Amino acid sequence: MEQESILNKELTGKHALVTGGAHGIGGAISNALHQNGAKVTITGRNIKKLETLSNKLDGINTYTLDVCDENSIKSVFENAINNHGHIDILVNNAGIADSSPFLKIDNVRTREIMETNVISAITCIQAVLPGMIKKNWGRIINISSLAGLKGQPYIAPYCASKHALIGLTRSLAAELAKTSITVNAVCPGYVETEMVAQAINSITTNTGRSNKDARTQLENMSPQNRIIDAKEVAATALWLSKPGSESVTGQSIALAGGEWM
Repeated sequence: MEQESILNKELTGKHALVTGGAHGIGGAISNALHQNGAKVTITGRNIKKLETLSNKLDGINTYTLDVCDENSIKSVFENAINNHGHIDILVNNAGIADSSPFLKIDNVRTREIMETNVISAITCIQAVLPGMIKKNWGRIINISSLAGLKGQPYIAPYCASKHALIGLTRSLAAELAKTSITVNAVCPGYVETEMVAQAINSITTNTGRSNKDARTQLENMSPQNRIIDAKEVAATALWLSKPGSESVTGQSIALAGGEWM
């Protein structure tokens, strides 16, 4: 039992920051990092969700943050570093999605998607990278999507943003390859989150199909015929953070039950 306890605390002494870290994929990642010994800081826009998770995870640090506000990112990250120490692990999880036929795309919404899903990741990385370079150790994990690896209909702006996030991952990984800082993207298919619930509602609204049929449609996109659990995404992010993943960088890891090979 003592050996198991040690193995489960391999991130002791590491400070991890997770954007959008209070629920869904972000919440699962925050929990996994915390359970493995990391000091965890989470950010998000919903104060109630931040408080709910902080009440469950002893010692977790929370900050309200809109990642579309560059000055707020800089301020929050500076406070997080000053109050809790250098950030060793950054998980860029905050993201939004939308769906519509291409000719009905709203460009104001498109800019918001790009700002949230891509530009915020750049700003967050710039806030932590100097410290990682100084220590010559760091883990940057960008939560992309299967939509970042393949084209999908009716989500062109979201798809473009997640492709861009993978491009960012690969470029930065190449730039940092001679250091002990790794940069990777995790690319899940449909995950049991609020975003999937919204996708199901969108299908039922646009097609008149039942919620059950809409859910089955999403499940059947995977050869495993299922929607994956957020804990599976968290397990991958955790592995990328732990010892043994040092040679893995610049990768886009698909979690999609065989939908992408």
